[in-house]
Amino acid sequence: MTTGARALGRLINVSVGAVPTDAVAGAITGNRVHLKDAGGVTFIVVASAGSTDILDLDLQEHNAASGGTSQDLDIITKAYYQDEATLDGDETWVEWSQSAASEITNIGSASAQQLVVVEVGASQLSDGFEWVSLNVPDLGTNGSKYVTILNVVHDLHVMRKPTNLANLNT
Repeated sequence: MTTGARALGRLINVSVGAVPTDAVAGAITGNRVHLKDAGGVTFIVVASAGSTDILDLDLQEHNAASGGTSQDLDIITKAYYQDEATLDGDETWVEWSQSAASEITNIGSASAQQLVVVEVGASQLSDGFEWVSLNVPDLGTNGSKYVTILNVVHDLHVMRKPTNLANLNT
């Protein structure tokens, strides 16, 4: 039975932060997400195994969809991750805790596949800043580590059918 009550457009909107890219070959700049009409964003990071370099992440806030002013958003105190040679759904979540910072460094094991979740509330942004992005710095020179980022914007203030959802960058 179809009810029409779907999460996409009612509760969430989704965009790509970064397509699968080798973070050992160079830094990955995540796409900006506009939080003006949402309660927050959950960044979902998927990383491959195979490198001796451990995953690092960097959270930025911006005052424009492109260009403008960008700065560290020093709010990450917790993140959650799963880490295993092959992620297959039987992993448990590990809580990552730190003092408030924009960076997460050395999360999990370099030789494992990883699933990482970082949550940001719209109210945590500085005055005048409405966009956020999650980036991956250049992880080094050892092998390769492919990383993908999905931006799951949640607690939508304006609900629409999926075909009428607003672009998350504007």
